[in-house]
This record gives sequence, C-alpha cells and structure tokens, in this order.
Amino acid sequence: MANAQCACGALRLTMREPAKLVAACHCLACQRRTGTAFSVNAFYASEAVEIAGATTEFTRISDSGRNVHMHFCPACGSTVYWKADAAPAIIGVAVGAIADPAFPAPTLSVFEKSKHHWVSFGEEVECFQTSLI
Repeated sequence: MANAQCACGALRLTMREPAKLVAACHCLACQRRTGTAFSVNAFYASEAVEIAGATTEFTRISDSGRNVHMHFCPACGSTVYWKADAAPAIIGVAVGAIADPAFPAPTLSVFEKSKHHWVSFGEEVECFQTSLI
C-alpha cells in the first residue's frame, strides 16, 4: 500500500494495491505541469485509490484530443492526481507526491519526441515517441 499527498498535506491518496504501470512522460504539458523536464507517473485502478481532501480541477485537452482532468490542492497548488477520458478506469498519481525513494522506477518513457536531449534512461525502459493511449 502506498500513500500520496500534496505539499501541505490537505489532499491525500491511499493506494490499496501496487501501481499497474510507472511511466516517465516528456510531453510539453507535463513539462509545464511539473516545472521540470519530465514527469514520473504511477497508474492505478481507480477503485483501488481512496481520495481525502478537497481538490481544484483543471481540464486540458491532450494530444489525442481527449480531456485530461488534473486535480490539485486548492491550498498549496500541488498536482497530485489526474484522470484521462481515454482511460476512465485508471487514475494517474504523481510519483513525487508519493515521496518514496524506494518507489519502482519507470518501465516506459512516452513522448520522447519532446524529451530534453540530456535526459536518458537505462535500456530496461521501453521508449515511445508519442503516447500509448
């Protein structure tokens, strides 16, 4: 079981099962959302995640043309989780919000077409130029 929370602790998630997938994303939206070169995201079955605390939602249109609903803490602004219309049974959680140095590394890297040239992963990470969904 893993836990995630925003910077101030007002928004908390409890994940009752292991992540189904851990992926790095280099899309420009994730770069802007995180304020850095890429994001690392853990994906869980929605029914396995318990959410406590208020959120503010920002909806953006993904490269596929579908909505992605970003949920962040209204007090501190940390983006903690999101849901994509393209995969309604899955919830994405920011690995940084889990804040566990032992958390599993990404096995996939997506949107490599916009990856910063100085970012590299080991051979065990499968790379894709765009998204998988």
